Amino acid sequence: MKLMNLRRAVSLAMLGGAALAIGAPASAAVLYNTGDATTATIVLGMNNLGHLNATPNVTANASATGIAYRFPAAAGAAGVFRDATAPGCLCEGWGVSVDRTSVVASVVGRAAVDVPNSGGISNLTGLGFSADAVKMDSEVALTSLRGVTVRHVAQTSTNAPNALFRMEVTITNGTDETLDNVRYVRVMDWDVPLTEFAEFVTIRGTATTTLLERSHNNGFAVPNPLGGDLPITAATLDVDFTDSGPRDHGAFFRFNFGSLEAGKSYTFNIFYGAAGTEAAALAAIAAEKIELFSLGQSNGGQITGSPATFIFGFAGVGGDPVIPTPEPGSLAMLGLGLLGLGFTRRRKA
Repeated sequence: MKLMNLRRAVSLAMLGGAALAIGAPASAAVLYNTGDATTATIVLGMNNLGHLNATPNVTANASATGIAYRFPAAAGAAGVFRDATAPGCLCEGWGVSVDRTSVVASVVGRAAVDVPNSGGISNLTGLGFSADAVKMDSEVALTSLRGVTVRHVAQTSTNAPNALFRMEVTITNGTDETLDNVRYVRVMDWDVPLTEFAEFVTIRGTATTTLLERSHNNGFAVPNPLGGDLPITAATLDVDFTDSGPRDHGAFFRFNFGSLEAGKSYTFNIFYGAAGTEAAALAAIAAEKIELFSLGQSNGGQITGSPATFIFGFAGVGGDPVIPTPEPGSLAMLGLGLLGLGFTRRRKA
């Protein structure tokens, strides 16, 4: 189905075998990594403007679906999805800004569910949203500069399908002028089960990601590329850190992609997911050659990563893979080696 026809798309109340409703365009959807709710290990919820924390809610610990993992029986009821961004504040979102040199002005648009903390939705117009069992696809334009569009397409990861979703983001300059300082922000408040609001957070890759302009642990920051980006913990500003916590915090990343000529696009990838241990999470990060990432872990699970380690990462943002790419068939051993030897655990309060 072409994007121009998405307004006539099927509205999905829930993917993976749930009833379909025909009529108005979908405003949100959930995506299972296997395409089937009964066999999936992770599930992603996306709203029509590309931000997470969407309804329908398929989780046991939240009012919406952001990124959720199916917890084993030892950590609760078997087969229950528990979410790591939607409990409490629905503080997850993104923002984009461009500088118009012809009129010496900056244009900003952003999207988040939460209004008091994350600022809600500003200066974005939806162009189309569709979802099916294999992907979710959103395209928006800056309302005050309609030639600038941002498209988010979420699918199951190719190289780590049991642990990650890949969201391809494309910023397109459809105006007739070169735009400068094309910035993109993505921010999330980690609320990691089973100790929501008291998690441990890690960030890796800041020193080698050349297009990264700002990073820290303030998951409540407004996703505004032009401001509002102070950390909760000063020691997390623009540096790598391991196991900051336990407290209620998250991950903030701002990129500057430089100039974008008329008719050109810039594409990069965001990854969301979870695995049952830190070793498995690191193996998934290596498999997708992720250049910058944050881990969210529960209070008590910050060493082994059990019962779940949640993942938020980026590729195509001017960096090198944080973890060397493993040989085929060696993902588990790689993860165990990193956990035991190479992944230095330096705690921060």
